Amino acid sequence: MNNRNLSRGLFLIAISLAFGLQSLRYPIGDFSRAGPGLFPALVSFLLFLIGLATVIRSRFVERVHLDLNFKNIAIIIGSLCGFAVISMVVNMIAGIVFMVFFSTLAGTSYSWWRNVKIAAGLVTMALVLQKLLGLNLPLY
Repeated sequence: MNNRNLSRGLFLIAISLAFGLQSLRYPIGDFSRAGPGLFPALVSFLLFLIGLATVIRSRFVERVHLDLNFKNIAIIIGSLCGFAVISMVVNMIAGIVFMVFFSTLAGTSYSWWRNVKIAAGLVTMALVLQKLLGLNLPLY
């Protein structure tokens, strides 16, 4: 399969089915009294529609060759694993900073100032989620 658009659509459909089928294990409820499975079911249904539209669109547009850069895939997986390990060992703020600075090595350009701004934005969002929504995030 060398068509990047077709691959992207099939991947979105697979992800939506994986989460959508798992959401059916929980009570759905209705819109006036939503159950715990309603939100993931709705999001996965919308993702399924986007994937289906991408697959259909791939039949009508010019094929784009699918290039897999295994070095970049390894960098992104390493940054996610490093985020998880550093968040458990040190704290989540250090994990976020590591993830941002390490994952941008996979890009075509590297800017430490852009990385600082992205990391500050993600740390701010984590603090907002912790303080305003009361999520139990290990930030300190």
